[in-house]
Amino acid sequence: MEPLIITAALVGAEVTRAEQPALPLSPAEIAEAAAEAGQAGASIIHLHVRDAAGRSTQSRDVYAATLALLRQLCPELIIQVSTGGAVGMAAAERLQPVTLAPEMATLTPGSVNFGADVFVNHPRDIELFARTIAEHGVKPELEIFDTGMIANALRLVKRGLVTPPLHFDLVMGVPGGIPGTVANLLHLVSLLPPGSTWSVAGIGAAELPLAAAAIILGGHVRVGFEDNIYYRKGELASSNAQLVARVARLARELERPVATPRQAREILTLKLPGEAT
Repeated sequence: MEPLIITAALVGAEVTRAEQPALPLSPAEIAEAAAEAGQAGASIIHLHVRDAAGRSTQSRDVYAATLALLRQLCPELIIQVSTGGAVGMAAAERLQPVTLAPEMATLTPGSVNFGADVFVNHPRDIELFARTIAEHGVKPELEIFDTGMIANALRLVKRGLVTPPLHFDLVMGVPGGIPGTVANLLHLVSLLPPGSTWSVAGIGAAELPLAAAAIILGGHVRVGFEDNIYYRKGELASSNAQLVARVARLARELERPVATPRQAREILTLKLPGEAT
């Protein structure tokens, strides 16, 4: 199997410092956590940012400041910005970090109940996100919260708004989305078009078993405080790097190599450092 790409989702939009004392919030803290995750085996940083009060923000300025620090501390890592932001944000607000032309950005092709809220992605906004991501030369990661979103993503391909090869992130275990079971993971993978790559983000207790399944199945893995704040039941993780290191260790035990950032770029068909743009 090809090397395992590990994505570190460091911050998210919902988790608070009260829930997870090690949650990085400032640009400097996020950059330091990213460097630690990279040393532990991550090759992609899935990036949300927070304002000075610790609230989720899609501010272009805050993203720019954070990206600048990331490029100083860990320039080899792939940065993937979130266009999800937080529930209730408008499309224009959510799209701000894409204008900074990162290597990757998320694209959610559908709406989903999200705990007590609804993560709304109107068809016209999905088209706007796809066009904006393409215009800035950014590789989309298609965030899938339920089976119908895969069909929606393939319609974007038919309309020429998203170009293969596709990369999917199967987000499983969000209350209101597809439950985080191995049986459901197998079903989602069976719906993906040939030639696609995929990772799985298991929410909460689903993180570890789905990570193990993805390693065996030839997929890739996302872990981090955005998805799960615990190392094991009742024990908070000490850092994002601790969660990354566990997946890297498990992959090595299963004799699957962990991808370097360069290998991850090759797998995801991203431009390698030094390539002409």
